Amino acid sequence: MRAFATGLLRLLFRVRIEGADRIPTQGPAIIAPNHKNFLDPFFIGIATRRHVRYMAKAGLLKGPLGWVLLRLGAFPVRRGDADADALETARVILADGGVVVLFPEGTRVAEADALGSPHHGAGRLAVEARAPIVPAAVVGTSHLWRGALPRLKRVQITFLEPIQPIASAGPAASTSLIDEQVWPAVRKEYGRVRASPGLIAATLAAAGVGGGLLAKKRYGDRRQPRLLEKVQPRAFRRRRRRTAVLARARSAFRRR
Repeated sequence: MRAFATGLLRLLFRVRIEGADRIPTQGPAIIAPNHKNFLDPFFIGIATRRHVRYMAKAGLLKGPLGWVLLRLGAFPVRRGDADADALETARVILADGGVVVLFPEGTRVAEADALGSPHHGAGRLAVEARAPIVPAAVVGTSHLWRGALPRLKRVQITFLEPIQPIASAGPAASTSLIDEQVWPAVRKEYGRVRASPGLIAATLAAAGVGGGLLAKKRYGDRRQPRLLEKVQPRAFRRRRRRTAVLARARSAFRRR
């Protein structure tokens, strides 16, 4: 499965991986990337020879691909809730010296120029397990498909230096770990990679072919991506909208 996935993803999306040697070769570790696409865990998985485990919404594991996802390292989580079982599963994996991929945003954020504000579960697990946390920027997976066909895009994954948490009994340690160290590093690297020109663009700019316009459009602006509020999973947002609509309908009925 690893060989098949690696060949297919590299063929379709010209995957480029940097800093994979920063993932610890043994012992517990948490990888904390941004999240744009369903395939993000697979892009992370092909970057290391270690077997990575990751949370997947429970509904995916009940479908036709459920048995494949389970064998590729997925374990279920009830998104939108504080799923104690999923967190305990992650603790057991880390205690056994495994690697867990946790997306701090909690769900996919479709906007290519924005990242969601992070939750702190990854930091809490890192502090509890005393496991290093590896920030990672995944660029190019936003809007990866045109219908059933893949878009001709380059996907780049960059792993940054591991951050060793400081053991502490207080919740402030996990909050500061994510808000002050992990997520700023992910935002900075995500913005840097998005602002960098591709090989063809850089060659044309160096040659002076449309260099000014190209620089302005593609890589002249190195601002960090926008930071959104905490993004709830789509299913949770749909439930909340339905609840609001029903509440308004009941209120209108009572007024009549």
